[in-house]
Amino acid sequence: MRKLVVFNFLTLNGYFEGPGGDTSWHRHGEEEGKFASESMGQGGILLFGRTTYELMVSYWPTPMAMQQAPEVAKGMNKAEKIVFSRTLKTADWENTRIINGDLAKEVRRLKETPGKDMCLLGSGSILTQLADAGLIDEYQFMIDPVALGSGTPAFKGLKKKLDLRLVSTRKFSSGVVLLNYQPL
Repeated sequence: MRKLVVFNFLTLNGYFEGPGGDTSWHRHGEEEGKFASESMGQGGILLFGRTTYELMVSYWPTPMAMQQAPEVAKGMNKAEKIVFSRTLKTADWENTRIINGDLAKEVRRLKETPGKDMCLLGSGSILTQLADAGLIDEYQFMIDPVALGSGTPAFKGLKKKLDLRLVSTRKFSSGVVLLNYQPL
């Protein structure tokens, strides 16, 4: 059975994006870049919602991404990608397919089939829906030492209590902390 991991950047006060979708507050230095390269090397399937997909496809397959973060760009471009969207009709990024059915049902089906583990990147509303459905096996949050006056909370609209246990931590020299949680 496949595992589903969530990976997200968060502010100290729990926002995964600032006003207008801004994520420029995230401190992504050399050490965080190395971590991202190592994570991409594990070869899992990347999951996105439409908004996160559009953000990712606007950067990772570009020459700028290959220049700024070549190993991560190679991994992102080579990885199998699934976009959950009811409105997106085509996906031009290599190795990408669109699923427009019932989110929880489709992810449950994917988890029950043999294959690579899956990682949901960003995708706030999908994170909340999958958390409510009890389909997430691990939550990885990179907490930046910054607080914003407003933004979008990571679990906006969560309907059920989510009890987690901390399984590991990692501190980066930038002050960013990676927290790994699993559901109780």
